[in-house]
Amino acid sequence: MTGFLMQIGGPLQSWGEHSAFNDRDTVAHPTRSGLIGMIASALGIPRHQATPTTNSGEPTPFSQLSHLRFTVRHDRPGLRIRDFHTVGGGLPPHRTVPTAKGGRRSPGQTTIVSDRHYLADAVFTVAVTAPHAPDPSHLTTTCAAALTAPHWPLYLGRRSCPPAAPLVVATHLPDPITELLTRVPLARARPSTPQAPDHEATVPVRFTADTPFPPTFPATASARASVTSLNDEPVRLQPRDRIYRSRPSYTTSCQLPAQLCQGYGRDYLDALMAYLHTFTPEGTDV
Repeated sequence: MTGFLMQIGGPLQSWGEHSAFNDRDTVAHPTRSGLIGMIASALGIPRHQATPTTNSGEPTPFSQLSHLRFTVRHDRPGLRIRDFHTVGGGLPPHRTVPTAKGGRRSPGQTTIVSDRHYLADAVFTVAVTAPHAPDPSHLTTTCAAALTAPHWPLYLGRRSCPPAAPLVVATHLPDPITELLTRVPLARARPSTPQAPDHEATVPVRFTADTPFPPTFPATASARASVTSLNDEPVRLQPRDRIYRSRPSYTTSCQLPAQLCQGYGRDYLDALMAYLHTFTPEGTDV
């Protein structure tokens, strides 16, 4: 199950799943549509080509992204915040917000009010695989290379939310999910657990995935059954024709070694660099 790891972190991120214009929601973790859209942007796939097939019925590069699978580790859930957002207030009549009929909003109705929800200071580490793709290694390698040198600027759900650091952590991993469970440092403070020796202490960590967790995953049997559904499977992402499909979502928590917790800031970055330096030149790339 070859693949790569990416880390999603920034001052703000927002992953809408059922947003209306006046209330822009966010779910508690990166959505499948958000991650696929980010990779499509990195690959340089324009909006008008973000469809399953061409006019002649041939599969498009965008359609290949449906083979990707995402396992998300919730390193730090962050804080939910709400932005009271206004557009168009205080402008003269000829500069107010345009209407669908081609005019302008009338006096007294010039201001549009909306609520926009964000996750602040959240961090997620994502294992990206493509087990059912015709050539899994080629697809994941291509996507990782694009995220390292993206065609267009990338953002975490909304254009106002740029990533805080390079997205790709490590590539060409034979089993990126196992790396999440055993080796990749956690961006959180290590808990104080005097009841257990340091090497035996554990911390609960939440995981979400778009497919059932494998039998080897250290979770309960319920991890193999979906707990909810999300309307975030992208079918088309064209400018005026965005279609999504519902898909099952799987969530579980498991105990990981507390030694993976490496704090914040420079301490965490030092630990992450130490993890990356464990790869040999002949083996995994970073």
